[in-house]
Amino acid sequence: MNLESRFEGELRKLRTLRDELKLQLHLGSSDLKDRYEELEGKWHAFERRVAAAREVAREDTEEVTEATKLLLGEIRDGYRHIRDSLR
Repeated sequence: MNLESRFEGELRKLRTLRDELKLQLHLGSSDLKDRYEELEGKWHAFERRVAAAREVAREDTEEVTEATKLLLGEIRDGYRHIRDSLR
């Protein structure tokens, strides 16, 4: 099982939440917008990491998997915090 398929459901949920937040942020505070921009940087770093992992198929997948879990968790929690703050 490749890295992307392991996290397919989580990625789909994060993309949906991210898209919803983009639409709602115009009503939010500057602090929330700043936090969103910080998370966007992490999101783009994550996308670059996934692209690099695809190219390096022999990389230690266990280490990459654990790092991916941590990063996705941090991004998810941050997006949820912003969403909850917008309510």
